[in-house]
Amino acid sequence: MLVVVCAAVAWPTASELVPRRGGHPAGSETWTWIFFGCELGALALYLGGLWLLRSRPPRVAVVAALACAVQLAPLGAPLLLSTDAWTYWDYGRIAAVHDESPYDTPPIAFPRDPAFPYTGTGWRDTTTVYGPLFTLASEPAALAAGSSHSAAAWIYKVLGALAVLASAALAVVLARGKAFACAFVGWNPLLAVHFAGGGHNDAWMSALVLAALVLAARGRLQAAGVAWAAAIFVKWVPLLFLPLRALEARATGRRVAHLGFGITAIAIAVLASWRYGTGWLDFLGPLARNANRETRFAVPHRLAGLGIPHPVAVGVMVGLFVVAYLWLCREARRGRARLGLAAALGLLATPYLAAWYVIWAAPLAAAEEDGLAQVIVLALSCYLVRQTVPL
Repeated sequence: MLVVVCAAVAWPTASELVPRRGGHPAGSETWTWIFFGCELGALALYLGGLWLLRSRPPRVAVVAALACAVQLAPLGAPLLLSTDAWTYWDYGRIAAVHDESPYDTPPIAFPRDPAFPYTGTGWRDTTTVYGPLFTLASEPAALAAGSSHSAAAWIYKVLGALAVLASAALAVVLARGKAFACAFVGWNPLLAVHFAGGGHNDAWMSALVLAALVLAARGRLQAAGVAWAAAIFVKWVPLLFLPLRALEARATGRRVAHLGFGITAIAIAVLASWRYGTGWLDFLGPLARNANRETRFAVPHRLAGLGIPHPVAVGVMVGLFVVAYLWLCREARRGRARLGLAAALGLLATPYLAAWYVIWAAPLAAAEEDGLAQVIVLALSCYLVRQTVPL
């Protein structure tokens, strides 16, 4: 019910929660404080619910029904807290309507396009940073939305909500404690606000990674390779997981197959090259560019606030992550690939941290029943709840 209130208080004209024409409007902070208070309350109840589930797990069907209620509730709100969904819409229109490559042409090249006024001001002169599979998918989404910013927001909000629920369902398949795994992902109000509310694409990647793990667990190795390739071509993050999975497979004797992965990767690369030229290869650029950008909630930024020079802070956190990743490789060589922990530690190290990035780690931590990864995910959910709220 608190998530429902979060959705409801976005509707008043004076609400600052809905970005309009590239930024948050001026208005009454009353609605924002109500939103923030309800989000905090929902997060507290989420943590309490997880604690109760440890000792008294109900039927999975009950947990799943509540998860659907939580994750779908923000669909009743307009677009919340971020213009990213409208930026996806603009990039899709650059390709589908203007027949240009969004990897070479930024939105500012088409200032009269109906999507341009709604694109985030920080992205108007920037080419897309997303993988070619997501960009290819954004073209039919842009055509379906037409010139309606509301339709564009609705499309990405629905897809984001469904992807979170799919991630939760797939985590349930893999976990032994199924009720807890379902609640760990599906009851998280931070995910609800940023995916059913904000329409971010990270949930697509998460669902594909979990699908790859489920397919591999069921012996459908070629299909698992297809899912891995698709996840990587949405966003580069799953590249962190593949070495750990390879080391685990070698240690445990688990069979692997590469044909499905290779064919899918080649097919997407060929299609992207035909559609966008070679510019799509720049989607790996954020690996380098994010070292020069930061959000104030990122741990390196907090260290810089203590007086440590920013390059040193980034170097320290990246160095610690490298050491941790080498330890994770050793764990994988012993037969346990801790993908959720790898993602969670990556979130601590990145200088560009957003609240919705929690989806990188949450379903994996639930599926693997990794206590340390789960603690980090819960801590990040509490820490990032304030981010993007216009107070």
